Amino acid sequence: MAELVPSSEPGDGGPDDAAGPVFAAVASPARRQLLGLLREHGPLPVQDLAAHFAMRRPSVSEHLRVLKDAGLVSEHKAGRQRYYRLEPRPLREVSRWLSPYEQFWRDKLSGLRELLDSEPEGAEPEGAEPEGAEPDDGGPYDGGSGGGARG
Repeated sequence: MAELVPSSEPGDGGPDDAAGPVFAAVASPARRQLLGLLREHGPLPVQDLAAHFAMRRPSVSEHLRVLKDAGLVSEHKAGRQRYYRLEPRPLREVSRWLSPYEQFWRDKLSGLRELLDSEPEGAEPEGAEPEGAEPDDGGPYDGGSGGGARG
């Protein structure tokens, strides 16, 4: 079995992974929704953000704390209200880490498009069952045994 060697690429969990808290923060759908709200509407007080969720305000505040600790939001007080603002810079690490995977899938989809474009129209894909035929899953009870169990 191959031994896993820690690396120091961003987002890979290696020893120098400063992006780790960012990845952990954006793993939560609620926190991603909070980031989206701040991106769309700009700085908002916690009560306005909490109005978009079925959870109680202290739970929203906890999610905001995680985002703040990861550097994804900043907080400032105005009177009795706390306003939160999106700080997108840490998301660059996520984007850099995802970039090779985006290219991987673009290449795969491009290859699929080329394959599909090279097929003559109306041609049956190789290995396709004729219309109306029963699929043969190759299981132990197929192959004309009369449907009974083999002994």
